[in-house]
Amino acid sequence: MMKTKKVAVLGLGYVGLPLALLVAKKGFDVIGLDVDRSKVNLLHQGKSYIPDVSNEEIKREKKFKAQCLQDGIEEFKQCEYVIVTVPTPINDQHEPDLTAMIKASEFLQKEMVAGQTVIYESSTYPGTLEEIVLPILLKSKLQVGSDFYLAYSPERVDPANTHYHIEQIPKVISGYTESCLQKISEFYGSIFQKVVPVSSPNVAEMCKLFENIQRLVNISLVNETNVLCEQLNIDFYEVLEAAATKPFGFTPYYPGPGIGGHCIPVDPLYFVWKLKQVGLKSELIQAAHEINEQMTEHVVTLVEKQLDKNEKNVLVIGIAYKRDVNDVRESPALPICNELITRGYNLSYHDPYIDTFTLNGCNIQSVELTKQAVQTANVVLILTDHQNIDWSLVKTAAKIVDTRGVLRR
Repeated sequence: MMKTKKVAVLGLGYVGLPLALLVAKKGFDVIGLDVDRSKVNLLHQGKSYIPDVSNEEIKREKKFKAQCLQDGIEEFKQCEYVIVTVPTPINDQHEPDLTAMIKASEFLQKEMVAGQTVIYESSTYPGTLEEIVLPILLKSKLQVGSDFYLAYSPERVDPANTHYHIEQIPKVISGYTESCLQKISEFYGSIFQKVVPVSSPNVAEMCKLFENIQRLVNISLVNETNVLCEQLNIDFYEVLEAAATKPFGFTPYYPGPGIGGHCIPVDPLYFVWKLKQVGLKSELIQAAHEINEQMTEHVVTLVEKQLDKNEKNVLVIGIAYKRDVNDVRESPALPICNELITRGYNLSYHDPYIDTFTLNGCNIQSVELTKQAVQTANVVLILTDHQNIDWSLVKTAAKIVDTRGVLRR
């Protein structure tokens, strides 16, 4: 039995880097492995590329070090625990893209050694661990549950959430066998304040999807109701504020330009795809997804209603998918900006977290938020309500479309 107290984290993104630093903080020697050499180089310089992780944290945590995947194989073999936190996006057909997970599994199949516990955290559809991952790992000729241990624990990272630190969020855990569950329980029990064991990886995988299915349905409901209330001349924000005074049975969700990020727009579609494989469907989830997709057209229409025929200058505030992050994955700002450009509008944007982003192969640079930038725009379109934006300056714009209700606050 390995007793090295060494941990490898495969994938140093929004999930992997904070998790690797937490594990190191708990006394383990952690090697973070990533295929992106630019990330590794930044970490070697003590620089963070994630708003939730400060440069000081990286410099302070001496038990953590980053290496490119192929450079860290020998140290990987010395690790007792291996945590996989690679991205699992959707493709252009809204189907699961497990490329990174499969490549990580193929790496493990070749390099893992007896005694290691392998924990997957990447969000995915129920059945992935048993149907996709396990057959790859078994090609190593090691036996699961005795030679190596396989577990699944869905990540619950919420970027820019200052109320809950990662170790405070209850951790759902599962194992392929009882011995696998025991391994992850012992390890994660020493990292997180609370672990929640479930009976199988299928349950843990579905747990993650359902958490975000619930959010998709509720946010889509709020967005649709907001659109309808606009047509009825009812202030839906005031409706929300009144409804939120009920001390039980009501959770407020707020309107926006659509749903973004790696979880809410993606996880429900993983479930929809899985259902199709067995001849099932969810009409509610599909309807919620379609409502979310329609928000692009609604926001563009709101902009056009504000503009006269010859007015073409649109200043967008915020490209990130949510407040105080530098993440544009599935951001509703991307299709909205694309549609505005397609319709012939002159687009500029300001986002303090995103210096540049790519749209249809073209790089677009963030502009400084100045009085001139605001006042030369024919309309200012607020898509992300970052807290460090000078909203008093934004208010001086001649015309504003506020999709986040930030100016009300």
